[in-house]
Amino acid sequence: MPILTINHKTEYRYARPVAFGEHRIMLRPRPGHDLHVLSTRLEIEPKPMRLRWIHDVFGNSVAIATFDERADRLVFTSTATVDHNPEEEFALTADDPAFFYPFLYDDEEYPDLVQFVTPQYGDPRGELSAWARQFLDAEAPTPTFKILSGMTHGIREAFSYRKRHEQGTQHPLDTLQFGSGTCRDFALLMIEALRRLGIAARFVSGYIFVPGDSAHGYVGGGNTHAWVQVYLPSAGWIEFDPTNGIVGSRDLVRVAVARDPRQAIPLHGVYLGPADAFLGMQVDIRVVSVGDVDGAAAVEAMRETA
Repeated sequence: MPILTINHKTEYRYARPVAFGEHRIMLRPRPGHDLHVLSTRLEIEPKPMRLRWIHDVFGNSVAIATFDERADRLVFTSTATVDHNPEEEFALTADDPAFFYPFLYDDEEYPDLVQFVTPQYGDPRGELSAWARQFLDAEAPTPTFKILSGMTHGIREAFSYRKRHEQGTQHPLDTLQFGSGTCRDFALLMIEALRRLGIAARFVSGYIFVPGDSAHGYVGGGNTHAWVQVYLPSAGWIEFDPTNGIVGSRDLVRVAVARDPRQAIPLHGVYLGPADAFLGMQVDIRVVSVGDVDGAAAVEAMRETA
């Protein structure tokens, strides 16, 4: 994977100058052994009265901006350059304790995983549980990778990607019923299904890189992208993107991990003024391969205007 530069600009427009409440910005890539952050820059216009950085409960980097100035536009521009070196495609061996499902988590690890094993959304008629069980073999045990890969590709093949302008992530049962959703909806569906099988899973927010000569046909990057991490004994946290059928972190740049999608909103805040003052929001995202001789063709430019 080449070095990538991510440019993310969000602009809010208002009919008249308004005041701004606190804004929380979660756009800085999350570093790890496979993702090195080389540089970052966050520019905000108008300039905030105060900008401070914190690590949230999951260790994500969050910038918190407070303002003392009124304006008719508010612009956030984040630029980050990362060196992304994903592992080879994930595979379990027969010696791994999670090779077959069902498997048990270590007694020392389970207390830290319980929040990711416990379902967070209701399933009163067992529809989500029944959907999850279809990925198991008729007779136990089932190879764990078969379950995870089958669910990842099953969502990509059976569900239709559909942009929604409504805020938030839809309930997993709604995604099942409609047969469509966004990348965040598909991630939450897979997470809740895995939790009903007793498998630890969490939500990931970030970006997807689409090479200029790619034949993958990726979707889901209209704003930021979202996918799933699954924790397996001895293998650790492994990435699965049900929107695009990706296993492993190839082309995926992590920004935040969370128990629930509501804890990983890229940009969130309020303005103080009449409701009709809000004119709209525009989001522009570019993920560029640095050093690509055909850099212009390799840019994934995504725009959403609301």
